[in-house]
Amino acid sequence: MKLQLLIVLFLITGTSRAQDQDSVMIKKIFDHTLTQASAYEWLRHLCLSIPPRLSGSEGAQQAVEYTYNELNKIGADSVWLQSVMVPHWERGHEKAILQTSNGSQQPLTITTLGGSVGTSEEGITANVIQVNSFEEFEKLPASSVKGKIVFFNYPMNPTFYNTFQAYGDAVKYRWRGAMVAAQKGAVAVMVRSMTQSNDDHAHTGSMGYVDSITKIPACALSLTAVETLRTILRKDPSLKVTLIMGCKLFPDAQSYNVIADLRGSEKPEEIIIAGGHLDAWDNGQGAHDDGAGCVQSMQVLKTFIELGIKPKRTIRIILFMNEENGLRGGKAYAEYAEMNDNEKHIAAIESDAGGFSPRGFGADGPADKVEKIKSYQPKLEAFGLHDWEKNWGGADINPLKPLGTVVVGLVPDSQRYFDYHHASSDTFDKINKRELELGAASISSLVYLLAEYGF
Repeated sequence: MKLQLLIVLFLITGTSRAQDQDSVMIKKIFDHTLTQASAYEWLRHLCLSIPPRLSGSEGAQQAVEYTYNELNKIGADSVWLQSVMVPHWERGHEKAILQTSNGSQQPLTITTLGGSVGTSEEGITANVIQVNSFEEFEKLPASSVKGKIVFFNYPMNPTFYNTFQAYGDAVKYRWRGAMVAAQKGAVAVMVRSMTQSNDDHAHTGSMGYVDSITKIPACALSLTAVETLRTILRKDPSLKVTLIMGCKLFPDAQSYNVIADLRGSEKPEEIIIAGGHLDAWDNGQGAHDDGAGCVQSMQVLKTFIELGIKPKRTIRIILFMNEENGLRGGKAYAEYAEMNDNEKHIAAIESDAGGFSPRGFGADGPADKVEKIKSYQPKLEAFGLHDWEKNWGGADINPLKPLGTVVVGLVPDSQRYFDYHHASSDTFDKINKRELELGAASISSLVYLLAEYGF
């Protein structure tokens, strides 16, 4: 009986000591990151010194070279480039003019949707038909749609507290709008920007086509332009809009995922990923989406090295290419991971929800691993990380789920994210240095716990 009691006391003491050590290390990680981080300056360079980083562009290539060099300077054990062929689409000139039946004209702020076909140099001029949902559109006869520009005016639902839920509900109009409208003979489609911000910034994003349906040009209106169009259309149903869109699709281009490792001291074959996507839409600087996630992930490696932390498992930083219009980087890495029998990808963390104040993590994957992730909440909630319920990882890392990898997403405060998402307003000046660094410290702390204890 005494022996059993001693064993129990020994185990309790050992567990308590480990918890104390974890608390000390996590505090060190936060202190160091909030005083010594390079993430903000890296992001400044990505946003202000490199051209827009859309896949296939010169800016994307410069971003690959810059981050590759910076990761080498940090002192990673290895830095390498994974080759990826990516789409090469260019926006070109874009313009929209509203013309009333009495001959007056007014510009409308638009942005071409990513992957859209263009118009002729003269553009497309046609009457506009406004509909508020796909269900409403389905009730219209083709004769009332043929030859017109369809305007899908479906807002993000303001009653959804989680703005990602509101985005997920509305984004189908951006993706499917052109296909749905073309089936009834529309010549172009306009959609309401995926935002709740009443300003004059239009928000782009990927849209879809299928070869069996005529491909028509597609663009998004700013919410200021939406209100202008709605107001005038109500008084003048015969108004017309001219769309001029000079976008073009080119052959696929060579690009790369940027990858850096800090090798594990005890189980180097077990891999823990932290990453974001390096590409960004070309109408802004990609500060929140997703320059923030990239530099936060790079900071993980820098913090570990500067604090002298020797992780038991290998930490791998991945800056994925082509999340925005193809997911080629995430898919290519998952193919590599599946073929590489010498490595076991036990966890992957992605930051792709903006550089705002972190609120927690969401995990998806095998139930036991998800519960292990959630068990770390008491160690981290003192730093504001109290939201551990979101069941989502990230677009680039989700292809790893079939390998048994638990995928984890950093959950920041989402209320302002869609003010800037995919818009020209997603610029460096919208980043708060402390919030960015808090996110980096949060990821670093979870990486530390996963590297220390595994599953």
